[in-house]
Amino acid sequence: MIDPKILAQFKVAPGSKVDLGDYPTDWTETDEAKELGKKTIKKRAVEILEESKERLSVAQELLYASNTHSVLIILQAIDAAGKDGTIRHVMSGVNPQGCQVFSFKKPSAEELDHNFLWRYMKALPERGRIGIFNRSYYEDVLVVRVHPEWLGPGSPAEPDKKFWEKRYEDINNFEKHLVRNGTLILKFFLHLSKEEQRERFLDRIQNPEKHWKFSADDMAEREHWKDYRKAFEAALTATSTKHAPWHVIPADRKYVSRAAIADIITTSIQGLGLRYPEVGEEQMKAIEEARRKLERPSKDEG
Repeated sequence: MIDPKILAQFKVAPGSKVDLGDYPTDWTETDEAKELGKKTIKKRAVEILEESKERLSVAQELLYASNTHSVLIILQAIDAAGKDGTIRHVMSGVNPQGCQVFSFKKPSAEELDHNFLWRYMKALPERGRIGIFNRSYYEDVLVVRVHPEWLGPGSPAEPDKKFWEKRYEDINNFEKHLVRNGTLILKFFLHLSKEEQRERFLDRIQNPEKHWKFSADDMAEREHWKDYRKAFEAALTATSTKHAPWHVIPADRKYVSRAAIADIITTSIQGLGLRYPEVGEEQMKAIEEARRKLERPSKDEG
C-alpha cells in the first residue's frame, strides 16, 4: 500500500479552490520522491500495482456477494493522459462479469432530447458491480464549456456563470443521491503536463503500430489547453465534495498513476465494511445434508 500521507496530497479538499499548478504532473520530481530515486519508486509502484490487483480481486468478490453497494469509477483527463491504459492495467485482475466500462462519445439526437445526465443514468452499475466511466457527465461541464456551441438544443448560445453553477449543482445532487443509495463514487483526474502530451502524441506519430491512436481532433483540442485547464479547475473546485471527492493523480509517469489509482480503489472498497451474507438455518441444514452425501458417496457414484 502507498503511504496514506502521499495519497492525501492528491485528494481535493471539499470547498477548496483548485489551482492545478499546485498539483504535480510528475510525482517523481517532487522533493519527497527525489530522496527515494526514480528506480526505487518505479520498482515499488509495480509491486503496489500487483498487490492492489490481488486485493481488488478479493474485494470485488465480496462486493458481489454482499450485494449492498455498487462502485462507480470516473476517469477524466486531457487527451493522451492514459485513461485506457489505466483501466487495462488496474482492472486486469477483476472478474469481467462483475465490471463494466462505458466510454461516452458525442451524444446522439435521442440523448440530446433528454437532460444531460440521462444517458449516464442508464449506464450506472447495479449493486454488486463495478462501473467505470471513461469520460463521464463531467464532459458536459468541460468540453462543452470550452465549446459551448456543442451544447444541446434549448441551451443558451452564450451560457453565463450561473448556467455552469447550476450544472455543477445538478451533478453534486446526482452524486449525493447515488451515494445515499449505496454507490461508492471514486473520481480521478489524470493530471498530464503539456510537454508529456506532446511526447505521447509524437510517439503515436512516429510509431506505425500506434498510428491508429492518432486523431487530428486531439491536435485541434491541444490548441485549447488553457481553456481546458480553466474548465477542469472550475469543475474540480465546484464538485469535490465530502461524499464524492476528486483525486488529482500525477499522470506523467504511468507507473505512478496506475499504482495510486489501484491503491485508492482497493482501499476504498475495503473501507465499505462489506460482509458475506449470513446463511440462514434452512440453508445451513441444506449445506450439512449436501456435505454428508458428498462425504459418503453412494455405490452408484463410486
